[in-house]
Amino acid sequence: MILFLAARPVTAPPVRPSRPVRPSPRRPRPRLRFPFRPLAPYRRIFAVPGTRAFTAANLLARLPMGMLSVSAVLMIAGSRGSYALAGAVTATGLAATALVGPWTARLVDRHGQARIAVPATALAVLGSLSLLLCVRHGAPDWTLFASYVATATTPNTGGMSRARWAHLFRDDPAARHTANSFEQAADELCFMLGPVLATLLCTALFPEAGTAVAAALLLTGVLLFAAQRRTEPPVAPAPATGRPRSPLRLPELPPLLVTFLATGAVFGSLEVVTIAFADGHGIRTAAGGLLALQAAGSCAAGLLYGLLRPTTGAPPGSSGAWGTAGRHRFLGCTAAMAALMLLPLLAAATGSPATLAVALLLAGMATAPTMVTGMGLVQSLTPAGQLNEGMTLAVTALLGGIAAGSASGGWAVDHLAGAGAAYGVPAAAAALALAVTLLTARRRPDRPAAPVS
Repeated sequence: MILFLAARPVTAPPVRPSRPVRPSPRRPRPRLRFPFRPLAPYRRIFAVPGTRAFTAANLLARLPMGMLSVSAVLMIAGSRGSYALAGAVTATGLAATALVGPWTARLVDRHGQARIAVPATALAVLGSLSLLLCVRHGAPDWTLFASYVATATTPNTGGMSRARWAHLFRDDPAARHTANSFEQAADELCFMLGPVLATLLCTALFPEAGTAVAAALLLTGVLLFAAQRRTEPPVAPAPATGRPRSPLRLPELPPLLVTFLATGAVFGSLEVVTIAFADGHGIRTAAGGLLALQAAGSCAAGLLYGLLRPTTGAPPGSSGAWGTAGRHRFLGCTAAMAALMLLPLLAAATGSPATLAVALLLAGMATAPTMVTGMGLVQSLTPAGQLNEGMTLAVTALLGGIAAGSASGGWAVDHLAGAGAAYGVPAAAAALALAVTLLTARRRPDRPAAPVS
């Protein structure tokens, strides 16, 4: 038995094959999804190649628009000791710009942005430098007027940027609406930061510093903007009849320009009256901050307005924007502006600067939507080959309104019962804009735009 057990082979117990260990699949982490993406419309327009480059260059060129007049006033008044002379020089330059601007824009439409904007800017910069040298070396007063008139060739940089957006998104009304809203917010930002920068340069360094820096920024920005050729709109072909027809002959455009004139009067009078109110309360240094609040409210409202859907899909050159939806939205914007412009008048009656600051912030929230909708209407009414000219006419009307509003606001401050009552001027200008829009809305110009001849 023992021998039998010894002779039997000893076998090990069977080993079960081990199964390969498979890693348990990891469950993907749930991603937070936000149904509302507020920046999506702006990301979409800036995803187009070349848009960021020309926008950055244009902002650099547009910033001096809020610097040049303030710098000229501070430079001339500091050297000659006369605010009257400084105001007369800047007013003359503004009038010259109103006359020369549309012609410059027409040349831009016919020959291209780069070919016209660069030499026009060079001439304007030479005018600014001539003004600087004449003030510095005590030249006769007439040389100041002549030098500042030469700056009237400054191209409408904001209009050229809007023309690029209109060309890139000619078949996308939602993107055009967002781009117009961004451009209006950029205007407000430049006119908010420009005077502050000009005042800082002229007071902290030397009186001519603001003009010198503004001229350098303008020339540099336009050169960089003109270098972005792939987003430049094509040159409009010359009409067969020779001379192009002015957009002013379009029946729908003049009433719209009157609305821009009244809106400019709101801006001009509001600035003068606010400075007078702050001066009367012994806080003149805070006047810039009060005006900045109005511009900040307009800038924020412009960006938010760009998130809304547009009212029309009409391409440039058709009057479809004057359809029912377009007219109603523009009417609503002007009505909101007329209502909110009553707030500064009511706040000034309390005599509280803090209350006025809140009122100005709220009042500014209606101006940007009005300008955005108005510029969209100008683009739709103006033939595609004359966009720069059409938008420059709108800017010219706006500048004319600013000049008229400044004069009216100054008269009201001197002849009415204090600066508080003078806030009735911007309120009346906003009411005029609403009245013109009401009269225009009753008409039915829903017809194709007249051909360019």
